[in-house]
Amino acid sequence: MNKETLSTLETESQKEAPKIKLALEEKYQKQTFEEKAISAAAEAKEPLTPENIGQDTVDELPEPSGYRLLVLPFTPKEKSKGGVIFSQETLDKARIATTCGYVLKLGDLAYKDPEKFGKPWCKKGDWVIFARYAGSRLSIEGGEVRILNDDEILGTVKDPESLLHLI
Repeated sequence: MNKETLSTLETESQKEAPKIKLALEEKYQKQTFEEKAISAAAEAKEPLTPENIGQDTVDELPEPSGYRLLVLPFTPKEKSKGGVIFSQETLDKARIATTCGYVLKLGDLAYKDPEKFGKPWCKKGDWVIFARYAGSRLSIEGGEVRILNDDEILGTVKDPESLLHLI
């Protein structure tokens, strides 16, 4: 090869190749960034408790039909009295296996059967005890709620913190 051909090859290899703009790749990166932002915001959301649940949130929840109750399960504290911080996985397991909950709504036929119930076993705003895996679990933003039959309520309790919750 002559000198001109060699110098031309060297200058072409030194030049930067034009950048290819991939529209789908940019869209994917933007989408994953947005998904990460949304999931981070969801993780930062405080779990629902009777103290922080608003009436507008309760109104958005499903209405229990017939003889059913809508119950917000007890949410254990993230830190023990001794200062031990529980992992998120441990807290999630405790929420699923909890036996105590706060009554949010009653169905129109709950405790209306005079043969079965002398008087209602609980009312809206009571803390109730139920079987460990009783009812249907519905995931909502900030936690979950359960729909229980009125006869699945085992009793009422004044303070859910007084019960030993296994974590």
